[in-house]
Amino acid sequence: MRSREAGRVLVRRLLPQRVAVAPGHCRLLGLAGSVALAAGGATAGALPVGDALTPDSGREALGLISTYFGLVLLIAAWWLLGREVRGPKPPGPRSLLITLATWAAPLLPGPPLFSRDVYSYLAQGAMVHARIDVYTHGPVRLGGPLADEVAPVWQHTPTPYGPVSLAFESAIAHASRAEPSLGVIGLRLIALLGVALMVLALPVLARRCGTDPSAALWLGGLNPLLLLHLVGGAHNDAVMLGLLGAGLVAATGRWPACGAVLVTLAALVKAPAALGLLAVATLWARRVEGRRRRVGAVAATAALSLAATGVATAVTGTGYGWISALTTPASPDNWALTSTLGRATGALLEAVGSGLAPLAAPAWHGLGLLATAVAIGVAWLRRPRPRPVYALGLSLIAVAVLGPAIRPWYVLWGLFVIAAAGPGGTVRKAVVAGSGVLALAVLPNGFAPDSRQLTYAVCGGALAVCALWCVRHAPGFATGNALPAVSGGHRSERSA
Repeated sequence: MRSREAGRVLVRRLLPQRVAVAPGHCRLLGLAGSVALAAGGATAGALPVGDALTPDSGREALGLISTYFGLVLLIAAWWLLGREVRGPKPPGPRSLLITLATWAAPLLPGPPLFSRDVYSYLAQGAMVHARIDVYTHGPVRLGGPLADEVAPVWQHTPTPYGPVSLAFESAIAHASRAEPSLGVIGLRLIALLGVALMVLALPVLARRCGTDPSAALWLGGLNPLLLLHLVGGAHNDAVMLGLLGAGLVAATGRWPACGAVLVTLAALVKAPAALGLLAVATLWARRVEGRRRRVGAVAATAALSLAATGVATAVTGTGYGWISALTTPASPDNWALTSTLGRATGALLEAVGSGLAPLAAPAWHGLGLLATAVAIGVAWLRRPRPRPVYALGLSLIAVAVLGPAIRPWYVLWGLFVIAAAGPGGTVRKAVVAGSGVLALAVLPNGFAPDSRQLTYAVCGGALAVCALWCVRHAPGFATGNALPAVSGGHRSERSA
Protein backbone atom coordinates (compact mmCIF):
# COMPACT_ATOMS: atom_id res chain seq x y z
CA MET A 1 0.00 0.00 0.00
CA ARG A 2 2.83 2.39 0.83
CA SER A 3 4.56 1.70 -2.48
CA ARG A 4 1.31 2.30 -4.35
CA GLU A 5 0.73 5.61 -2.58
CA ALA A 6 4.33 6.63 -3.24
CA GLY A 7 3.81 5.87 -6.92
CA ARG A 8 0.72 8.03 -7.02
CA VAL A 9 2.58 10.92 -5.42
CA LEU A 10 5.37 10.57 -7.99
CA VAL A 11 2.89 10.60 -10.88
CA ARG A 12 1.21 13.71 -9.50
CA ARG A 13 4.54 15.49 -9.28
CA LEU A 14 5.64 14.51 -12.78
CA LEU A 15 2.24 14.98 -14.43
CA PRO A 16 0.29 17.69 -12.62
CA GLN A 17 -3.26 17.19 -13.88
CA ARG A 18 -5.35 19.29 -11.53
CA VAL A 19 -4.24 22.76 -12.46
CA ALA A 20 -6.77 24.86 -14.35
CA VAL A 21 -5.76 27.12 -17.22
CA ALA A 22 -6.53 30.81 -17.60
CA PRO A 23 -9.63 31.19 -19.82
CA GLY A 24 -7.93 32.77 -22.84
CA HIS A 25 -4.77 30.70 -22.71
CA CYS A 26 -6.31 27.56 -24.21
CA ARG A 27 -7.40 29.54 -27.26
CA LEU A 28 -3.96 31.11 -27.69
CA LEU A 29 -2.18 27.79 -27.18
CA GLY A 30 -4.39 26.12 -29.78
CA LEU A 31 -3.87 29.01 -32.18
CA ALA A 32 -0.10 28.65 -31.82
CA GLY A 33 -0.43 24.95 -32.56
CA SER A 34 -2.66 25.55 -35.57
CA VAL A 35 -0.24 28.14 -37.00
CA ALA A 36 2.73 25.77 -36.59
CA LEU A 37 0.67 22.97 -38.13
CA ALA A 38 -0.27 25.09 -41.14
CA ALA A 39 3.33 26.31 -41.56
CA GLY A 40 4.61 22.74 -41.55
CA GLY A 41 1.92 21.61 -43.95
CA ALA A 42 3.11 24.19 -46.50
CA THR A 43 6.14 21.98 -47.18
CA ALA A 44 5.16 18.58 -45.71
CA GLY A 45 1.44 18.46 -46.55
CA ALA A 46 -0.33 16.76 -49.45
CA LEU A 47 1.15 19.12 -52.05
CA PRO A 48 0.44 18.88 -55.77
CA VAL A 49 2.97 16.56 -57.44
CA GLY A 50 4.63 19.49 -59.18
CA ASP A 51 5.30 21.19 -55.84
CA ALA A 52 6.24 18.13 -53.79
CA LEU A 53 9.70 18.14 -52.23
CA THR A 54 12.21 15.31 -52.44
CA PRO A 55 12.18 12.88 -49.47
CA ASP A 56 15.61 14.04 -48.30
CA SER A 57 14.76 17.72 -48.50
CA GLY A 58 15.62 19.80 -45.44
CA ARG A 59 12.46 21.86 -45.94
CA GLU A 60 10.31 18.73 -45.74
CA ALA A 61 12.11 17.71 -42.52
CA LEU A 62 11.45 21.11 -40.98
CA GLY A 63 7.86 20.88 -42.18
CA LEU A 64 7.34 17.53 -40.43
CA ILE A 65 8.88 18.81 -37.21
CA SER A 66 6.72 21.94 -37.33
CA THR A 67 3.59 19.92 -38.14
CA TYR A 68 3.93 17.58 -35.18
CA PHE A 69 5.03 20.40 -32.90
CA GLY A 70 1.80 22.22 -33.72
CA LEU A 71 -0.28 19.05 -33.58
CA VAL A 72 0.76 18.23 -30.03
CA LEU A 73 0.12 21.83 -28.94
CA LEU A 74 -3.34 21.71 -30.53
CA ILE A 75 -4.24 18.43 -28.84
CA ALA A 76 -3.02 19.77 -25.49
CA ALA A 77 -5.04 22.98 -25.90
CA TRP A 78 -8.15 20.95 -26.74
CA TRP A 79 -7.70 18.71 -23.70
CA LEU A 80 -7.12 21.64 -21.36
CA LEU A 81 -10.17 23.39 -22.77
CA GLY A 82 -12.20 20.27 -22.03
CA ARG A 83 -11.31 20.63 -18.36
CA GLU A 84 -12.43 24.25 -18.45
CA VAL A 85 -15.75 23.19 -20.00
CA ARG A 86 -16.48 21.10 -16.90
CA GLY A 87 -14.97 23.61 -14.46
CA PRO A 88 -16.71 26.12 -12.19
CA LYS A 89 -16.78 28.83 -14.88
CA PRO A 90 -17.19 26.96 -18.19
CA PRO A 91 -17.03 28.82 -21.50
CA GLY A 92 -20.37 29.02 -23.26
CA PRO A 93 -21.19 27.82 -26.79
CA ARG A 94 -20.47 31.27 -28.27
CA SER A 95 -16.99 31.34 -26.77
CA LEU A 96 -16.32 27.81 -28.02
CA LEU A 97 -17.43 28.72 -31.55
CA ILE A 98 -15.01 31.67 -31.51
CA THR A 99 -12.26 29.29 -30.40
CA LEU A 100 -13.14 26.88 -33.23
CA ALA A 101 -12.94 29.67 -35.79
CA THR A 102 -9.62 30.84 -34.31
CA TRP A 103 -8.09 27.37 -34.50
CA ALA A 104 -9.45 26.62 -37.98
CA ALA A 105 -8.47 29.90 -39.68
CA PRO A 106 -4.73 29.14 -40.17
CA LEU A 107 -5.58 25.85 -41.89
CA LEU A 108 -7.77 27.37 -44.61
CA PRO A 109 -5.27 28.83 -47.12
CA GLY A 110 -2.77 25.95 -47.07
CA PRO A 111 -2.57 22.68 -49.03
CA PRO A 112 -4.57 19.58 -48.04
CA LEU A 113 -3.37 17.89 -44.87
CA PHE A 114 -3.11 14.23 -43.89
CA SER A 115 -4.72 12.87 -47.06
CA ARG A 116 -4.75 13.26 -50.85
CA ASP A 117 -8.45 12.35 -51.10
CA VAL A 118 -9.41 15.88 -52.09
CA TYR A 119 -7.59 15.34 -55.41
CA SER A 120 -9.65 12.19 -55.93
CA TYR A 121 -12.80 14.25 -55.40
CA LEU A 122 -11.68 16.75 -58.03
CA ALA A 123 -10.80 14.00 -60.51
CA GLN A 124 -14.16 12.31 -59.95
CA GLY A 125 -15.94 15.63 -60.43
CA ALA A 126 -14.07 16.20 -63.69
CA MET A 127 -15.03 12.68 -64.80
CA VAL A 128 -18.71 13.36 -64.11
CA HIS A 129 -18.47 16.59 -66.09
CA ALA A 130 -16.80 14.67 -68.94
CA ARG A 131 -19.54 12.00 -68.74
CA ILE A 132 -17.16 9.23 -67.70
CA ASP A 133 -18.82 6.63 -65.45
CA VAL A 134 -17.07 7.01 -62.08
CA TYR A 135 -18.75 3.84 -60.82
CA THR A 136 -16.98 1.77 -63.46
CA HIS A 137 -13.65 3.54 -64.05
CA GLY A 138 -10.97 5.03 -61.82
CA PRO A 139 -9.33 8.46 -62.29
CA VAL A 140 -6.75 6.92 -64.63
CA ARG A 141 -9.49 6.88 -67.28
CA LEU A 142 -9.64 10.68 -67.08
CA GLY A 143 -5.90 11.10 -67.59
CA GLY A 144 -4.09 14.43 -67.55
CA PRO A 145 -2.59 16.51 -64.75
CA LEU A 146 -5.58 16.25 -62.43
CA ALA A 147 -5.61 12.45 -62.48
CA ASP A 148 -1.86 12.48 -61.76
CA GLU A 149 -2.60 14.12 -58.40
CA VAL A 150 -4.61 11.11 -57.21
CA ALA A 151 -2.77 8.68 -54.92
CA PRO A 152 -1.56 5.62 -56.89
CA VAL A 153 -3.64 3.19 -54.83
CA TRP A 154 -6.87 4.88 -56.02
CA GLN A 155 -5.95 5.47 -59.68
CA HIS A 156 -7.92 2.43 -60.91
CA THR A 157 -10.61 2.41 -58.22
CA PRO A 158 -14.26 3.36 -58.89
CA THR A 159 -15.81 5.74 -56.39
CA PRO A 160 -18.24 4.53 -53.69
CA TYR A 161 -19.66 8.04 -53.13
CA GLY A 162 -23.27 8.88 -53.82
CA PRO A 163 -24.82 11.36 -56.28
CA VAL A 164 -24.93 14.27 -53.82
CA SER A 165 -21.17 14.06 -53.29
CA LEU A 166 -20.56 13.81 -57.04
CA ALA A 167 -22.81 16.81 -57.67
CA PHE A 168 -20.72 19.27 -55.65
CA GLU A 169 -17.47 17.64 -56.77
CA SER A 170 -18.46 18.13 -60.40
CA ALA A 171 -19.51 21.74 -59.78
CA ILE A 172 -16.19 22.58 -58.09
CA ALA A 173 -14.13 20.79 -60.74
CA HIS A 174 -15.92 22.72 -63.48
CA ALA A 175 -15.70 26.09 -61.68
CA SER A 176 -11.99 25.64 -60.96
CA ARG A 177 -11.28 24.49 -64.54
CA ALA A 178 -9.59 21.43 -63.05
CA GLU A 179 -6.88 23.59 -61.45
CA PRO A 180 -5.87 21.63 -58.30
CA SER A 181 -5.13 24.61 -56.04
CA LEU A 182 -8.42 26.34 -56.90
CA GLY A 183 -10.31 23.07 -56.62
CA VAL A 184 -8.90 22.44 -53.14
CA ILE A 185 -10.11 25.86 -52.00
CA GLY A 186 -13.56 25.22 -53.45
CA LEU A 187 -13.92 21.81 -51.81
CA ARG A 188 -12.63 23.20 -48.52
CA LEU A 189 -15.37 25.84 -48.62
CA ILE A 190 -17.92 23.08 -49.17
CA ALA A 191 -16.44 21.19 -46.22
CA LEU A 192 -16.69 24.34 -44.09
CA LEU A 193 -20.40 24.53 -44.87
CA GLY A 194 -20.71 20.97 -43.59
CA VAL A 195 -18.76 21.85 -40.44
CA ALA A 196 -21.01 24.87 -39.92
CA LEU A 197 -24.08 22.60 -40.04
CA MET A 198 -22.40 20.26 -37.56
CA VAL A 199 -21.63 22.93 -34.97
CA LEU A 200 -25.08 24.48 -35.34
CA ALA A 201 -26.74 21.10 -34.81
CA LEU A 202 -24.63 19.99 -31.83
CA PRO A 203 -25.99 22.36 -29.14
CA VAL A 204 -29.59 21.79 -30.24
CA LEU A 205 -29.21 18.01 -30.23
CA ALA A 206 -27.39 18.15 -26.91
CA ARG A 207 -30.24 20.04 -25.20
CA ARG A 208 -32.82 17.61 -26.59
CA CYS A 209 -30.75 14.60 -25.53
CA GLY A 210 -30.05 15.88 -22.02
CA THR A 211 -26.37 16.68 -22.61
CA ASP A 212 -24.42 19.84 -21.81
CA PRO A 213 -24.24 21.88 -25.08
CA SER A 214 -20.76 23.20 -24.28
CA ALA A 215 -19.43 19.69 -23.63
CA ALA A 216 -21.01 18.53 -26.90
CA LEU A 217 -19.40 21.38 -28.85
CA TRP A 218 -16.03 20.70 -27.25
CA LEU A 219 -16.04 16.98 -28.03
CA GLY A 220 -17.75 17.04 -31.41
CA GLY A 221 -16.92 20.50 -32.77
CA LEU A 222 -13.45 21.45 -31.55
CA ASN A 223 -12.12 17.91 -31.81
CA PRO A 224 -8.63 17.77 -33.38
CA LEU A 225 -9.86 15.13 -35.84
CA LEU A 226 -12.42 17.58 -37.18
CA LEU A 227 -9.86 20.36 -37.56
CA LEU A 228 -7.23 18.16 -39.16
CA HIS A 229 -9.36 16.11 -41.52
CA LEU A 230 -12.60 17.99 -42.22
CA VAL A 231 -11.04 21.46 -42.34
CA GLY A 232 -7.44 20.62 -43.23
CA GLY A 233 -8.24 17.60 -45.37
CA ALA A 234 -11.54 18.92 -46.83
CA HIS A 235 -13.15 15.46 -46.68
CA ASN A 236 -16.71 15.01 -47.87
CA ASP A 237 -17.48 13.45 -44.47
CA ALA A 238 -18.07 17.06 -43.33
CA VAL A 239 -21.06 17.38 -45.68
CA MET A 240 -22.33 13.94 -44.70
CA LEU A 241 -22.19 14.76 -40.98
CA GLY A 242 -23.62 18.25 -41.47
CA LEU A 243 -26.67 16.86 -43.27
CA LEU A 244 -26.97 14.02 -40.74
CA GLY A 245 -26.90 16.50 -37.86
CA ALA A 246 -29.51 18.70 -39.52
CA GLY A 247 -31.69 15.65 -40.14
CA LEU A 248 -31.46 14.55 -36.51
CA VAL A 249 -32.35 18.06 -35.33
CA ALA A 250 -35.44 17.95 -37.54
CA ALA A 251 -36.37 14.44 -36.37
CA THR A 252 -36.00 15.24 -32.68
CA GLY A 253 -38.17 18.31 -33.25
CA ARG A 254 -41.44 18.56 -35.12
CA TRP A 255 -40.30 17.69 -38.62
CA PRO A 256 -39.48 13.95 -38.82
CA ALA A 257 -40.37 13.89 -42.53
CA CYS A 258 -37.81 16.59 -43.22
CA GLY A 259 -35.37 14.64 -41.08
CA ALA A 260 -35.83 11.54 -43.24
CA VAL A 261 -35.04 13.53 -46.39
CA LEU A 262 -31.96 15.22 -44.91
CA VAL A 263 -30.55 11.95 -43.56
CA THR A 264 -31.10 10.35 -46.97
CA LEU A 265 -29.16 13.17 -48.61
CA ALA A 266 -26.37 12.54 -46.09
CA ALA A 267 -26.34 8.88 -47.10
CA LEU A 268 -26.12 9.96 -50.75
CA VAL A 269 -22.81 11.58 -49.83
CA LYS A 270 -21.45 8.55 -47.95
CA ALA A 271 -23.46 5.40 -47.28
CA PRO A 272 -22.86 4.95 -43.50
CA ALA A 273 -25.22 7.87 -42.80
CA ALA A 274 -28.10 5.62 -43.89
CA LEU A 275 -28.07 4.20 -40.36
CA GLY A 276 -29.51 7.56 -39.34
CA LEU A 277 -32.81 6.46 -40.87
CA LEU A 278 -33.18 3.99 -37.99
CA ALA A 279 -33.04 6.91 -35.56
CA VAL A 280 -35.49 8.97 -37.61
CA ALA A 281 -37.98 6.11 -37.89
CA THR A 282 -37.75 5.35 -34.15
CA LEU A 283 -38.15 8.99 -33.15
CA TRP A 284 -41.11 9.41 -35.50
CA ALA A 285 -42.79 6.25 -34.21
CA ARG A 286 -42.44 7.42 -30.62
CA ARG A 287 -44.30 10.63 -31.44
CA VAL A 288 -47.52 8.84 -32.40
CA GLU A 289 -49.95 6.62 -30.52
CA GLY A 290 -51.07 3.20 -31.61
CA ARG A 291 -49.29 0.33 -33.31
CA ARG A 292 -50.75 1.08 -36.74
CA ARG A 293 -49.56 4.67 -36.68
CA ARG A 294 -46.11 3.62 -35.55
CA VAL A 295 -45.85 1.16 -38.41
CA GLY A 296 -47.03 3.97 -40.66
CA ALA A 297 -44.25 6.23 -39.37
CA VAL A 298 -41.64 3.61 -40.20
CA ALA A 299 -43.15 3.08 -43.63
CA ALA A 300 -43.26 6.82 -44.26
CA THR A 301 -39.58 7.11 -43.36
CA ALA A 302 -38.72 4.39 -45.89
CA ALA A 303 -40.96 5.91 -48.58
CA LEU A 304 -39.51 9.40 -48.14
CA SER A 305 -35.99 8.00 -48.26
CA LEU A 306 -36.67 6.13 -51.51
CA ALA A 307 -38.33 9.19 -53.03
CA ALA A 308 -35.43 11.47 -52.05
CA THR A 309 -32.96 8.97 -53.49
CA GLY A 310 -34.84 8.83 -56.77
CA VAL A 311 -35.13 12.60 -57.09
CA ALA A 312 -31.47 13.24 -56.20
CA THR A 313 -30.28 10.59 -58.64
CA ALA A 314 -32.48 11.93 -61.42
CA VAL A 315 -31.32 15.51 -60.86
CA THR A 316 -27.61 14.62 -60.80
CA GLY A 317 -27.87 12.07 -63.59
CA THR A 318 -25.14 9.84 -62.14
CA GLY A 319 -27.23 6.68 -61.88
CA TYR A 320 -27.30 4.01 -59.20
CA GLY A 321 -23.85 2.57 -59.77
CA TRP A 322 -22.78 3.70 -56.29
CA ILE A 323 -24.72 0.74 -54.83
CA SER A 324 -22.49 -1.83 -56.52
CA ALA A 325 -19.43 0.39 -55.97
CA LEU A 326 -19.88 0.07 -52.19
CA THR A 327 -17.87 -3.14 -52.51
CA THR A 328 -14.83 -1.15 -53.68
CA PRO A 329 -11.89 -2.96 -52.08
CA ALA A 330 -9.87 -1.44 -49.27
CA SER A 331 -6.24 -0.56 -49.88
CA PRO A 332 -3.93 -3.55 -49.25
CA ASP A 333 -1.99 -1.84 -46.47
CA ASN A 334 -5.07 -0.57 -44.64
CA TRP A 335 -4.61 -0.78 -40.87
CA ALA A 336 -8.22 -1.59 -40.00
CA LEU A 337 -8.55 -4.31 -37.38
CA THR A 338 -9.93 -6.96 -39.75
CA SER A 339 -7.47 -6.07 -42.52
CA THR A 340 -4.54 -6.31 -40.10
CA LEU A 341 -5.73 -9.68 -38.81
CA GLY A 342 -6.25 -10.84 -42.39
CA ARG A 343 -2.68 -9.96 -43.36
CA ALA A 344 -1.27 -11.60 -40.24
CA THR A 345 -3.30 -14.76 -40.78
CA GLY A 346 -2.35 -14.88 -44.46
CA ALA A 347 1.34 -14.54 -43.62
CA LEU A 348 1.06 -17.33 -41.06
CA LEU A 349 -0.70 -19.63 -43.55
CA GLU A 350 1.93 -18.89 -46.17
CA ALA A 351 4.67 -19.71 -43.69
CA VAL A 352 3.21 -23.18 -43.08
CA GLY A 353 2.70 -23.74 -46.81
CA SER A 354 -1.11 -23.62 -46.79
CA GLY A 355 -2.99 -22.76 -49.95
CA LEU A 356 -5.66 -20.95 -47.91
CA ALA A 357 -3.58 -17.80 -47.47
CA PRO A 358 -5.47 -15.80 -50.17
CA LEU A 359 -8.73 -16.45 -48.31
CA ALA A 360 -7.53 -15.02 -44.99
CA ALA A 361 -8.30 -11.35 -45.65
CA PRO A 362 -11.80 -11.98 -47.16
CA ALA A 363 -12.63 -14.28 -44.26
CA TRP A 364 -11.66 -11.67 -41.67
CA HIS A 365 -13.55 -8.98 -43.56
CA GLY A 366 -16.63 -11.20 -43.50
CA LEU A 367 -16.25 -11.77 -39.78
CA GLY A 368 -15.87 -8.02 -39.33
CA LEU A 369 -19.14 -7.37 -41.14
CA LEU A 370 -20.85 -10.00 -39.00
CA ALA A 371 -19.44 -8.43 -35.85
CA THR A 372 -20.63 -5.01 -37.07
CA ALA A 373 -24.17 -6.34 -37.53
CA VAL A 374 -24.12 -7.87 -34.05
CA ALA A 375 -22.78 -4.65 -32.51
CA ILE A 376 -25.50 -2.61 -34.20
CA GLY A 377 -28.15 -5.05 -33.00
CA VAL A 378 -26.85 -4.82 -29.43
CA ALA A 379 -26.73 -1.02 -29.61
CA TRP A 380 -30.40 -0.82 -30.60
CA LEU A 381 -31.97 -3.80 -28.82
CA ARG A 382 -30.22 -3.98 -25.45
CA ARG A 383 -32.22 -3.40 -22.28
CA PRO A 384 -33.04 -0.82 -21.19
CA ARG A 385 -33.54 0.51 -24.68
CA PRO A 386 -31.02 3.28 -25.40
CA ARG A 387 -31.99 6.66 -26.79
CA PRO A 388 -32.14 6.47 -30.60
CA VAL A 389 -29.52 9.17 -31.25
CA TYR A 390 -27.06 7.55 -28.86
CA ALA A 391 -27.68 4.12 -30.37
CA LEU A 392 -26.93 5.64 -33.77
CA GLY A 393 -23.60 6.97 -32.50
CA LEU A 394 -22.60 3.55 -31.17
CA SER A 395 -23.62 1.96 -34.47
CA LEU A 396 -21.50 4.35 -36.53
CA ILE A 397 -18.51 3.74 -34.26
CA ALA A 398 -18.95 0.00 -34.82
CA VAL A 399 -19.05 0.49 -38.60
CA ALA A 400 -15.86 2.55 -38.51
CA VAL A 401 -13.90 0.28 -36.16
CA LEU A 402 -14.99 -3.15 -37.41
CA GLY A 403 -15.20 -2.38 -41.13
CA PRO A 404 -12.63 -3.51 -43.71
CA ALA A 405 -11.12 -0.01 -43.97
CA ILE A 406 -10.54 2.73 -41.45
CA ARG A 407 -9.13 6.22 -41.56
CA PRO A 408 -8.86 8.54 -38.53
CA TRP A 409 -11.72 10.74 -39.72
CA TYR A 410 -14.09 7.75 -39.94
CA VAL A 411 -14.31 7.82 -36.13
CA LEU A 412 -15.97 11.23 -36.44
CA TRP A 413 -19.09 9.51 -37.80
CA GLY A 414 -20.03 8.13 -34.41
CA LEU A 415 -18.09 10.61 -32.29
CA PHE A 416 -20.14 13.52 -33.62
CA VAL A 417 -23.39 11.85 -32.57
CA ILE A 418 -22.04 10.57 -29.26
CA ALA A 419 -20.87 14.10 -28.42
CA ALA A 420 -24.47 15.26 -28.60
CA ALA A 421 -26.24 12.28 -27.03
CA GLY A 422 -23.72 10.13 -25.16
CA PRO A 423 -23.97 9.96 -21.39
CA GLY A 424 -20.94 10.64 -19.27
CA GLY A 425 -18.72 7.68 -18.57
CA THR A 426 -16.57 5.11 -20.29
CA VAL A 427 -17.74 5.71 -23.87
CA ARG A 428 -17.02 9.43 -23.82
CA LYS A 429 -13.64 8.88 -22.16
CA ALA A 430 -12.80 6.30 -24.83
CA VAL A 431 -13.64 8.62 -27.73
CA VAL A 432 -11.65 11.44 -26.12
CA ALA A 433 -8.58 9.22 -25.77
CA GLY A 434 -9.09 7.78 -29.24
CA SER A 435 -9.30 11.25 -30.74
CA GLY A 436 -5.94 12.25 -29.32
CA VAL A 437 -4.24 9.05 -30.48
CA LEU A 438 -5.74 9.02 -33.98
CA ALA A 439 -4.84 12.67 -34.51
CA LEU A 440 -1.19 11.57 -34.43
CA ALA A 441 -1.64 8.49 -36.63
CA VAL A 442 -1.19 9.89 -40.16
CA LEU A 443 1.58 11.89 -41.82
CA PRO A 444 0.59 15.30 -43.24
CA ASN A 445 1.33 14.12 -46.81
CA GLY A 446 -1.16 11.25 -46.48
CA PHE A 447 1.37 8.48 -47.21
CA ALA A 448 2.75 5.74 -44.99
CA PRO A 449 5.73 6.91 -42.91
CA ASP A 450 9.28 5.62 -43.06
CA SER A 451 11.78 5.56 -40.19
CA ARG A 452 13.24 8.94 -41.13
CA GLN A 453 9.85 10.65 -41.16
CA LEU A 454 8.88 9.01 -37.88
CA THR A 455 12.05 10.41 -36.33
CA TYR A 456 11.18 13.93 -37.46
CA ALA A 457 7.63 13.53 -36.16
CA VAL A 458 8.84 12.35 -32.76
CA CYS A 459 11.28 15.25 -32.58
CA GLY A 460 8.49 17.72 -33.30
CA GLY A 461 6.27 16.15 -30.65
CA ALA A 462 9.10 16.14 -28.11
CA LEU A 463 9.77 19.83 -28.74
CA ALA A 464 6.09 20.53 -28.15
CA VAL A 465 6.16 18.64 -24.84
CA CYS A 466 9.15 20.74 -23.74
CA ALA A 467 7.34 23.91 -24.80
CA LEU A 468 4.24 22.86 -22.87
CA TRP A 469 6.33 22.24 -19.77
CA CYS A 470 7.80 25.74 -20.06
CA VAL A 471 4.37 27.29 -20.62
CA ARG A 472 2.93 25.30 -17.74
CA HIS A 473 5.46 26.90 -15.38
CA ALA A 474 5.10 30.39 -16.83
CA PRO A 475 3.68 33.05 -14.46
CA GLY A 476 -0.05 33.54 -14.83
CA PHE A 477 -0.70 30.33 -16.75
CA ALA A 478 -2.41 28.49 -13.91
CA THR A 479 -5.52 29.95 -12.34
CA GLY A 480 -6.49 27.40 -9.75
CA ASN A 481 -7.53 23.82 -9.29
CA ALA A 482 -9.95 21.96 -11.49
CA LEU A 483 -10.68 18.32 -12.05
CA PRO A 484 -10.37 17.01 -15.60
CA ALA A 485 -13.65 15.67 -16.88
CA VAL A 486 -15.09 14.46 -20.15
CA SER A 487 -18.62 13.76 -19.04
CA GLY A 488 -21.29 15.38 -21.14
CA GLY A 489 -24.60 14.39 -19.54
CA HIS A 490 -26.28 16.50 -16.92
CA ARG A 491 -30.00 16.05 -17.28
CA SER A 492 -32.63 14.20 -19.28
CA GLU A 493 -35.16 16.26 -21.18
CA ARG A 494 -36.43 14.08 -24.04
CA SER A 495 -36.23 10.53 -25.31
CA ALA A 496 -33.93 11.53 -28.17
